[in-house]
Amino acid sequence: MTETRQSIVLSKLAEKFGDAVVSTHSDFGDDTALVRRERIVEICTFLRDDPDCRFDFGMDLTGVDYLGEVPRFEVVYHLYSLEKKQRVRIKVRLHEEDPAIDSVAAVWPGLNWYEREAFDMYGIVFRNHPNLKRILLYEAFVGHPLRKDYPKAKRQPTLGPQE
Repeated sequence: MTETRQSIVLSKLAEKFGDAVVSTHSDFGDDTALVRRERIVEICTFLRDDPDCRFDFGMDLTGVDYLGEVPRFEVVYHLYSLEKKQRVRIKVRLHEEDPAIDSVAAVWPGLNWYEREAFDMYGIVFRNHPNLKRILLYEAFVGHPLRKDYPKAKRQPTLGPQE
């Protein structure tokens, strides 16, 4: 059986980053790697620059709230290689007490806005982000509305134009 290009990417990740890669799977051609947050920038830079990977397009980044689980939060990166026409998903779990991870906006500048959205909606902090501030809600908004424990009936003050 020949190894597919997708499994080559996961194999290279596991080989190069060892215990920083917690787990991988390739179900139905859907490649996913769960990695440790401490090496996210290094892992993403490798995925962008390695000749067998060339993930030159950061398609999406989002947060997930697994209320009741430890760790509670997850950051999910969806990457695509225009040259190789392949995708990979990178996941990082974050604890509720310290929902912070290094920004990858320097690797894929287009993910800048997605990191800001995850910060705004989930309260995930992206260290070294060039402009980490709310993007969808106003600065005085209290809380993070996509967290599963955010009260759905919570009222926020209505603010007029700021001078």
